[in-house]
Amino acid sequence: MRRILVPIALIATALVLAGCSSADSGAGASGSPTASGADLSGDLTIYAAASLGTAFDELATTFEQQHPGVDVKPIVYDGSSTLATQLIEGAPADVFASADEKNMQKVVDAGLADGPRLFASNTLVIAVPKGDPGGVQSLEDLADPDLTVVLCAPEVPCGAASQTLLANQGVAVTPASLEQNVTAVLTKVASGDADAGLVYATDVRENADVESFVPAGASDVVNHYPIVSLTDAAGPAIAAAFVDFVLSSEGQEVLARLGFGGP
Repeated sequence: MRRILVPIALIATALVLAGCSSADSGAGASGSPTASGADLSGDLTIYAAASLGTAFDELATTFEQQHPGVDVKPIVYDGSSTLATQLIEGAPADVFASADEKNMQKVVDAGLADGPRLFASNTLVIAVPKGDPGGVQSLEDLADPDLTVVLCAPEVPCGAASQTLLANQGVAVTPASLEQNVTAVLTKVASGDADAGLVYATDVRENADVESFVPAGASDVVNHYPIVSLTDAAGPAIAAAFVDFVLSSEGQEVLARLGFGGP
């Protein structure tokens, strides 16, 4: 019996060690399972809210470096409502990141995604051109008919948040225009075509052409950002890996550095 039991024990030990080695090699620095760069190859198409531009450009570059076989196509940035409509109408994509849960739910209800996960949050600020030529000092000032104020359209996450903030504070604003994404609002303010606009806190961080301040009530109006790997993704393993990367400690550090709150 000893001659039989000894080899079996040795085999069992070897199997345990092999299993541990395999588990270690599949874990990233944060301890969560990750695929090695050689395991993934193909294209990745991402649709993301306009406010995610700087963050997702950086995340995509890092993801490509970690997975040399993956080619992240130029990311499609726009208002979340516009992106959701495009996806529902058949636009091909692998990953969708929305600036709100409402527009993500439209994609889920259309059968294009399942189980989105929250990965970030954002709040509003009032942006004015550098030097504040309109003298905007409060949310109430946006009601001044002599000022040119631009807002996001109500169906866009930043627009819905803006309407909620204004309603909560009892401020009625007649905007000069309603833009389809937050980038368009910021562009008009930065160029001086508008005296003020409501944008996300993350949008103004690195724009030297604008100044900003947090209006009263902004902390009560928070946008939560969900992300999902779409069910018809051409490369589901790549899409799932990118979603995991955004939610990893490394991805969260990038988002935090750029001013996003936690999910």
